[in-house]
Amino acid sequence: MATTKPQRTPAEIEDIILRKILLVTLVDSMENDTRVVYLEMTAAEILSEGKELRLSRDLMERVLIDRLSGNFVSAEPPFQYLINCFRRAHEEGKKIASMKDKNVRSEMELVVKQVKKLAVSYCRIHLGNPDMFPNWDTAKLSVSPLLPLVFSEVSSSVDAFGGGGGSGGMTCPPGFLDELFKEGDFDSMDPILKQLYEDLRGTVLKVSALGNFQQPLRALLYLVKYPVGAKSLVNHPWWIPKSVYLNGRVIEMTSILGPFFHVSALPDNTIFKSQPDVGQQCFSESATRRPADLLSSFTTIKTVMNNLYDGLGEVLMSLLKNTAIRENVLEYLAAVINKNSSRAHLQVDPLSCASSGMFVNLSAVMLRLCEPFLDANLTKRDKIDPQYVFSSTRLELRGLTALHASSEEVSEWINQNNPENDVSKEGSDGENRLLVSQEATSSGNDSGGPSILHNSRPISSSSEKAKYPFICECFFMTARVLNLGLLKAFSDFKHLVQDISRSEDHLSTMKTMLEQAPSPQLQQEISRLEKELELYSQEKLCYEAQILRDGGLLQRALSFYRLMVIWLVGLVGGFKMPLPSPCPMEFASMPEHFVEDAMELLIFASRIPRALDGVLLDDFMNFIIMFMASPEYIRNPYLRAKMVEVLNCWMPRRR
Repeated sequence: MATTKPQRTPAEIEDIILRKILLVTLVDSMENDTRVVYLEMTAAEILSEGKELRLSRDLMERVLIDRLSGNFVSAEPPFQYLINCFRRAHEEGKKIASMKDKNVRSEMELVVKQVKKLAVSYCRIHLGNPDMFPNWDTAKLSVSPLLPLVFSEVSSSVDAFGGGGGSGGMTCPPGFLDELFKEGDFDSMDPILKQLYEDLRGTVLKVSALGNFQQPLRALLYLVKYPVGAKSLVNHPWWIPKSVYLNGRVIEMTSILGPFFHVSALPDNTIFKSQPDVGQQCFSESATRRPADLLSSFTTIKTVMNNLYDGLGEVLMSLLKNTAIRENVLEYLAAVINKNSSRAHLQVDPLSCASSGMFVNLSAVMLRLCEPFLDANLTKRDKIDPQYVFSSTRLELRGLTALHASSEEVSEWINQNNPENDVSKEGSDGENRLLVSQEATSSGNDSGGPSILHNSRPISSSSEKAKYPFICECFFMTARVLNLGLLKAFSDFKHLVQDISRSEDHLSTMKTMLEQAPSPQLQQEISRLEKELELYSQEKLCYEAQILRDGGLLQRALSFYRLMVIWLVGLVGGFKMPLPSPCPMEFASMPEHFVEDAMELLIFASRIPRALDGVLLDDFMNFIIMFMASPEYIRNPYLRAKMVEVLNCWMPRRR
């Protein structure tokens, strides 16, 4: 009869499990595994205290510290060791689950839980103070050692697209990051997260739509979903960079989110050009490419850009849902808008303004944030307060050209409502003359239109504390972003098409001249023009891929401007004729570009096949009919003519 195997005591089981997890021994057993460390000094101390040489929960932390403090070059370096301790604990936990003795199982589960917690805690300490423990890791990383783990946590099969950097072969043990970010307090986690955000920013710097931005973007989203991660991001010094030279381009290139928004298919200045080159890779020698190849490129770019829009929209939405940091997010968006106001100019300085790519991306993201209040019935439009234009200090709206009111009229109207802000006529006139000379160039400024008063004083004592609902803030921010982004891109595209037409005419003339009188100079000029046209063609197709072919983007923009025209009509009492006289000041003082952008979008969309399919145009039509012959409401004759142009676009064409 076989003898029964003696049962191990819980203390013995605990010792075995901890030795497997911590890879340490208190007895010199000539272990062949080089990862296992014999803690001779620790063993001597334990013996001198009259205790057994057996690992237990009571000794766990002491043993771990001694293991980390020693210079055991043949064993795992500190960071890998702690990660793998957690991994081994996870594996042991799965084995423990099959134990028959409930009491022992329960005890061992507590042991595993405690060792996991300890590994995470010391990992946090090590990351915050890398020099605390001897580190013989020869593969010194230029980024946080956590970054590959975060990447492995969010990795996906599409990360190979664009030569995606993997997680460096290191996988994250299940539950490790969750415990690290959930349990850590802000002070201990903030420096760790700050480094991670800087590293993530670096991975997408100058990356184009064809590069690997999706993995870093998912990593960013993963981090901001933790309250500590969100708080750390908006408190990062590079959230809104502080600099006396701060401008739009600086925010784009140096803020944490800026490089994510810079990822684009649209052309940019050579200094800031992203790689891989989208035009070169997808659209070089487009005239000789098969239509199916071009279509494939269009589809690829549209898909990856929508992945970017969705990801960035999710990041912002996640941050905005956290009321404690919502203000920081709105401040960031306002800084991006205000520092790029000169993008509305005809000539844009690429060194001081953010790229078109960033603003088209931001346009798409802001439209996603607007979706909850762009329902068919626009039930939340009453939350949009026209007073925001005058009293909000967040956006610089008061320097924009107004639909009808002059700065003097706005000033008088404001002072009537707020007598305490009245100023002497002389002072007011002087200020207004100064303001007229400093009017911000906007959509209608070249027509000599009036400007909303750029009054730095608050409208009323209470306006300083005026809090506007998010819908109101989002509405006006989106209107500004679209003006500086999507609508500006339409204008750039139109000018690009004109440049191509001129260059083609010039090339044709040159070729005719060459046939009549051949010369090396003419041949050189023809070669130069052909190269120029090739680049123009690539740029044109990039615009087409990211904007014109994206029906969803255009439809969202049309939905937004439908809200815009209905809201503006609400300021004059709704869709009814005749219009009240005189023009209400709320309407007269609204930025002119609100209407101009709506008309430009309609004209542009009318020229794109099927772009207006399913779009409710009745409200646009009614708006145009109401205002196109009303100079006392819309002063700018060019803008009223644009309304007629919209109607002309909608007229059936004879075949």
